[in-house]
Amino acid sequence: MPSLHDIITDRSVVVGVIGLGYVGLPLSRVFTDAGVRVIGFDVDPAKIEALAAGRNYLKHLGDDYVKALIADGRFEATTEFARLDEADAILVCVPTPLGPHLEPDLSYVEKTADDIAANLRAGHLVVLESTTYPSTTRDVVLPRLAATGLMCGHDFFLAYSPEREDPGRKDANTHTIPKLVGGIDEVSGELATALYRLAIEKVIPVRNAEVAEAAKLLENIYRAVNIAMVNEMKVLMTAMNIDVWEVIDAAATKPFGFQPFYPGPGLGGHCIPIDPFYLTWKAKEVGLPTRFIELAGEINHQMPEYVVQRTTWALNQRGKAVKGARVLVLGLAYKPDVDDVRESPALELIEKLRDLGAAVDYNDPHVPATHKMRRYDLKMTSVDLSPEMLAGYDAVVVATDHSAYDWQSIADNVRLLIDTRGATRRVTGPRDHIVGA
Repeated sequence: MPSLHDIITDRSVVVGVIGLGYVGLPLSRVFTDAGVRVIGFDVDPAKIEALAAGRNYLKHLGDDYVKALIADGRFEATTEFARLDEADAILVCVPTPLGPHLEPDLSYVEKTADDIAANLRAGHLVVLESTTYPSTTRDVVLPRLAATGLMCGHDFFLAYSPEREDPGRKDANTHTIPKLVGGIDEVSGELATALYRLAIEKVIPVRNAEVAEAAKLLENIYRAVNIAMVNEMKVLMTAMNIDVWEVIDAAATKPFGFQPFYPGPGLGGHCIPIDPFYLTWKAKEVGLPTRFIELAGEINHQMPEYVVQRTTWALNQRGKAVKGARVLVLGLAYKPDVDDVRESPALELIEKLRDLGAAVDYNDPHVPATHKMRRYDLKMTSVDLSPEMLAGYDAVVVATDHSAYDWQSIADNVRLLIDTRGATRRVTGPRDHIVGA
């Protein structure tokens, strides 16, 4: 019987991908593109039906992406987790959200590990890709798999390889973004590295799973801390009547020692608002504070409230109370040109403005309607944009700077514009109705 190493080498390995979202679907595609058979698993039957019909629920990738995925017959998707024994390698791409008290919620990882354990067989390789704190793979996943009586490093193999997806990015993709891999043991790491090298341009093995887990957190904490710093600068520069965007552009002319980060209405997405808290929670186990990381989180989480305060102040300057005001929020997605609304600060802006008595609408060319999420159920649909519609609002708040927006036309037709993204910096004409926030 051929070994796992043999079937990886000759590309006859069958890869199972659990979780067909922003991470799992592109991962499935790069393996099928490499000539590998892939079975995708998801608990949502609607996703399975959409894929079978050639429809892509990840709008930023488009239907052609899915049609190419299913065209050669190497990919199939199912909700039947009993079929996990058909896969030789199982890649886990499930959510790792925060609980109500900012504690890690590993329930999806735990449930998935139990599902794998129920179908675990000799020769299986399991790789966790979900972002989490160091030691999750060893302390949470491994015991569930080892409870079957099979031995890690001998009967089955276990590794961690953090996802590095950035939805909407044009200059890098799943195939070209370097992949870190750390095994629970040396053999597991070598096998996982060999597997990913079938489909990923550059695979970088690290000493163990803990290094790979911590590296992922460091990447996103680095961004969170720098965004917090520039958000604090925005608040300070605004109080000093200095354009923070001009300050950033000026600083960025230095060819070394400075990397520009940009302020906004708060953090969004599946990583940066969440990942730092995974490390701060884990740090409590070893009795060490993470003051720098926690302060950055505090600043970033205060930004939606700051935007609401600036909106309230700007309305008041024009003799209008926020209670009863008509407010339009431009952009619901957490970043430009995608339909991803996970942890989007726009959702909090809408909720806070509503709580103050404003009548709030939103427009987003990528998000026609809201859907129920863990924290929000706004029950809203995107309104159309026209000069007449824009003129009817007491204030328009820029939450996401989609490239589809005509900023000159928007600036020309609104009564009051609250710009959190510097989107209207280059519009011409009067600017006394444009307020930075």
